[in-house]
Amino acid sequence: MGMISKLITAGLALGAVYTAYQAAQKTKSETGSPVGGTFGRNFMDQAGENIKNLKDAVKVEISITKESDEQEEAATEKTADENAFDGAPDYSHKDSWFQIPEIKKDVDTFYIYSTVCMSANEGDPDYATLDNTEMLEGVKLEHAIKSSVFEDSTNVFIPYYRQATMPRMGKVWQKDKNVEAAISGSPYHDLTAALDYYFEHYNGGRPFIFAGHSQGSAMVRMLLKTYFKDHPEYYARMIAAYAIGYSITKEDLAENAHMKFATGESDTGVIISWHTEGPKNAEAHIINPAMLPNGVAINPLNWKLDETYAPASENLGSLVMDEKTGETEIRDIGADAKLDTTRGTVVTHAAATANDMVDLAGPESFHQDDYSIFYNNIKDNVAKRIASYKAKQ
Repeated sequence: MGMISKLITAGLALGAVYTAYQAAQKTKSETGSPVGGTFGRNFMDQAGENIKNLKDAVKVEISITKESDEQEEAATEKTADENAFDGAPDYSHKDSWFQIPEIKKDVDTFYIYSTVCMSANEGDPDYATLDNTEMLEGVKLEHAIKSSVFEDSTNVFIPYYRQATMPRMGKVWQKDKNVEAAISGSPYHDLTAALDYYFEHYNGGRPFIFAGHSQGSAMVRMLLKTYFKDHPEYYARMIAAYAIGYSITKEDLAENAHMKFATGESDTGVIISWHTEGPKNAEAHIINPAMLPNGVAINPLNWKLDETYAPASENLGSLVMDEKTGETEIRDIGADAKLDTTRGTVVTHAAATANDMVDLAGPESFHQDDYSIFYNNIKDNVAKRIASYKAKQ
């Protein structure tokens, strides 16, 4: 793997839960910092060590020849190709799921987690196995700060899947400037199998929310274009897809007539997406690995598609950590929102700590806080879209 590739790997913002934790540790203001307090310190310390190992590897990489770099690239591609044909997990087994909820509500959520497996050590596989400790811990922690937003209104199902690790994502992004080649193998095959089992055995005909973050939202995008195109009987019951933290493009919508982007706060059968950043990123025109050209976004405060400014007074509350207790709670961190329609992003002045991988993500990337900064507005929006769907039945 080349030097630039390892640098990208080290800082890849896709689902960078470590960054959120590090941000929480550094922030000591009265407002607290967007999520991080729920993160298990042992897991995050290991994640931090993995990132440091990757940074050290960048220095060593300078001395590696072009020939050896090409040999490793060929080996990586072979590993990925072989992995794509491995059999999917058996989703009739409960240990293939992080969460199979008790059915208490008449709407479900099927949630796909972000990149939580960094696998930074030499010889680590390109794809996480279902017993990978780092992934298992990461999913647990992600649920507390992201997928939990759907718990009030829905039964949240979360399958495990053999996700692409940070190194694999970084390698593919450096080469292609998108991550599709990294997720079209075992991640895609696993999640189609999980969806098949979910609809055949768990869903019971209920309407549902389809959601994810980062790599999870890249999977949402891919599955909307393929799986749900082939299964209109399921797609008809989709209330909304929250593909937060990965781009839905104008081309996606033009080429897939069944995919509709949201136009307001209560339309249904639609897709919701955005990236969160500060003014410095927008001014510097930074493009991070989760952003695609011609991305479309909606403002999570006023639910508009134009650049109408939404003041922080419209924010119903951000999920932040109390530095004294280490617990998360809802607070006002001054999180306003205005779309940058040319970039497909939401620009905010929230009192949040940016991703510290400046070379990759820019000086003010809040990718790790796409959910937490607008947590209560997302929760409120889920309830409104559900109510709108039911009113139409």
